[in-house]
Amino acid sequence: MTPHGHFHWNELMSNDVEKAKAFYHDALGWEYNAMDMGPNGTYWLIVDGEIPVGGMYQMQGEHFEGMNDQWTSYIAVDDIDKRVEAAEKAGATIIQPPFDIPDTGRIAMLSEPGGAMVGWMTPSENG
Repeated sequence: MTPHGHFHWNELMSNDVEKAKAFYHDALGWEYNAMDMGPNGTYWLIVDGEIPVGGMYQMQGEHFEGMNDQWTSYIAVDDIDKRVEAAEKAGATIIQPPFDIPDTGRIAMLSEPGGAMVGWMTPSENG
């Protein structure tokens, strides 16, 4: 399990997943495994050989309108609910309060005082 305070995962939100997949495949040799997210489309697990190195998904919906493709990093925290409360007191804006992803962990999205968006997560034993 990733220790508290260390980067745990990276994810690309893309306007054109196929174009992004082709670029990273050609430039870095990455391969992709599709994971069905139901009405939210497909999540692409990025793998380098046998090693998962990140994820990628198609941006869909009004809240993504006008956004450029971007990478989001996730930092592992020991207690997401407690840490999000502390982050808000320290000046963060909570973009998405903590929510559960089965077999992955509990995740929240926030904007730190300088404006950078970051995900925090308490990984599950499988995450």
